[in-house]
Amino acid sequence: MNKKNKKNYTNWVKKAKKELKNIKLDNLSSKTPDGIKIKPLYTFEDLKNLEHIFSYPGTDPYLRGPKATMYANRPWTIRQYAGFSTAEESNAFYKDNIKNGQTGLSVAFDLATHRGYDSDHPKVLGDVGKAGVAIDTVQDMKTLFNGIPLEKMSVSMTMNGAVLPVLANFIVAGEEQGVSQNKLSGTIQNDILKEFMVRNTYIYPPEPSMRIVSDIIEYTSKFMPKFNSISISGYHMQEAGSTTAQELAFTLADGVEYVKCALSKGLKVDEFAPRLSFFFAIGIDFFMEIAKLRGARLLWSKLMKQFNPKDPRSSMLRTHCQTSGASLTEQDPYNNIVRTTIEAMSSVLGGTQSLHTNSFDEALALPTPFSARIARNTQLILAEETGVTKTIDPFGGSYFMEKLTSDLVKEAEKMINEINKMGGMTKAVEKGYPKLKIEEAATLKQARIDNSDEVVVGVNKYPPDTKEEVDILNIDNTKVRKEQIKKLSVIRKKRNSKKVLASLEALKNAAKKPPNETNLLKYAVDAARNRASVGEISDALETVFTRHRAIIRGVSGVYSSAFEGKTGLKNIKSQIKFFLSKFGRRPRMLVVKLGQDGHDRGAKIIATSFADIGFDVDIGPLFQTPAEAAKQALENDVHVIGVSSQAAGHKTLVPELLKSLKKQGNKDIIVVCGGVIPPQDYKFLKDKGVAAIYGPGTNIPKAADDIIQLIEKKKNIAA
Repeated sequence: MNKKNKKNYTNWVKKAKKELKNIKLDNLSSKTPDGIKIKPLYTFEDLKNLEHIFSYPGTDPYLRGPKATMYANRPWTIRQYAGFSTAEESNAFYKDNIKNGQTGLSVAFDLATHRGYDSDHPKVLGDVGKAGVAIDTVQDMKTLFNGIPLEKMSVSMTMNGAVLPVLANFIVAGEEQGVSQNKLSGTIQNDILKEFMVRNTYIYPPEPSMRIVSDIIEYTSKFMPKFNSISISGYHMQEAGSTTAQELAFTLADGVEYVKCALSKGLKVDEFAPRLSFFFAIGIDFFMEIAKLRGARLLWSKLMKQFNPKDPRSSMLRTHCQTSGASLTEQDPYNNIVRTTIEAMSSVLGGTQSLHTNSFDEALALPTPFSARIARNTQLILAEETGVTKTIDPFGGSYFMEKLTSDLVKEAEKMINEINKMGGMTKAVEKGYPKLKIEEAATLKQARIDNSDEVVVGVNKYPPDTKEEVDILNIDNTKVRKEQIKKLSVIRKKRNSKKVLASLEALKNAAKKPPNETNLLKYAVDAARNRASVGEISDALETVFTRHRAIIRGVSGVYSSAFEGKTGLKNIKSQIKFFLSKFGRRPRMLVVKLGQDGHDRGAKIIATSFADIGFDVDIGPLFQTPAEAAKQALENDVHVIGVSSQAAGHKTLVPELLKSLKKQGNKDIIVVCGGVIPPQDYKFLKDKGVAAIYGPGTNIPKAADDIIQLIEKKKNIAA
């Protein structure tokens, strides 16, 4: 620091201390959940020794953007993620959005499709057409894109478990629309490692799943030059509760693993790496999210050097972003419009290539056309009115932003080095390392909110005086399922059964061969042409690969550790002691996920926190049927079942659970629900026998207190 700067800095310190009076200047510094120190003031001195500071957009290491001119030449793609009910309804929704300014499609599939089940499968009773569009055959896919020219429209598909039949159906739908494979543009997510970490919509075990990933990379590299073979996703990690550094590290480590996987197929790095893409969540920490996108490009460029690419595009990270679903709150829901706007700005200022903005009502239900329009227009206003497109990387050179970017990259690099010591991301996933770290981070975040260390406006601070009722989109799951079953029946009658069976047998035989001898997508496309269904193609592979069953583990001591030195848990813990002395055992809860909903952040947090508080807690396996959950509850002699719901299947699955309990002879087990459940559904569930419902933002100690009282009331009545 030169004399002049030193003098200016000393003067600032004096003035700051004078304004603070009895408060120490150091008290203005804070630490992020990643441990990164945030100072109240950054200066030119913070730029020293930062290698990237003189970089330019469009040139290695691409920190300032993958393209030289960025939005000054062409704005980001507005790609709203949507899909619900039937292909017909989703198609109408897409066309309306395209007419109103949307420039790319992003397809959400229902959970039955994700998990490789046809709509008539008994395990998907409450999942068909909920949280996404139901796709059973090529005909559904053709209907989905009817009147939408696939040679012109870029299509992103969030699909991982059933990625082979879904991509095969898309290819055949394009063919039958008159669009050859080489003209199709878009992205298939195809990121299975993330599924084993957080989202859980896997089908097969890790090894054959990685084979499928590499086959798709190989096939698209040869026959689909305009199509991105994989979208390496950090989004679901942040939604599951990861810190920013964890999302960055685990996502890029996944990317490296996929590169190695493709190389093992005999591909050269420059044959596929230019078509790799990424997908990040954008949370409410404004500056950190900008730093993450800038840092991701820098770090990816560094990581790719080990593979000696010759094509600059192989080292160029391109990304889609989506505003956070986890930051949306049920309480005071119109606040979510503000949150999404701030997050969209972070994404744009960080240099994303495409963006989805969440609708304000998604903490309650699927978005309505009204809320979806506001979400889409948020992007249009940013692009057309604000002037943010005029200057490339406007935060470039900022003392704070450049230092924050560097610090975040360093934290991510530490984690990547840990993963490398384990033998890479596949080995780390098998050991449960990233999953455990994310669950710990999620639990700590919930504890910080519950004890008010982290403010959420309208939830733990400045709550509204009255509860706002918001119109929601309600999908008749039973009706959609009936429609899909009818369509399936028609297809099965019309198709050539011999050709279907022959193509499925060929797929099975290919799956039995060593990975480098065959390409499974090729055989899946043949099966789709013959009108084999998503479920049939998935089943054919399952006979060879088996279906993966995850081992459920919880973390302990993490939630309560955040309350050290605070009184927040003392009352509830004393209640549990009294309960134990009165009834001879602790209150016992079974936490369950019903149907094909693999989003288990809420379930894991409840299980962990309630165990830390003093409950005896059992966790049901993922993808339970209501009858299976009822059986487990009775066998474990629990007082209460906590049903965690996020995918809108509660109106079908929870009544089935209550029926199963009654059928199996239970009279005493209490059923409570939590998660994304519209307030409009509360009466329906309570009329069916649900004792209490807890929406997003529920304070956990308060909920535990309520549940203890419910159990005691039940026992007193029984006595």
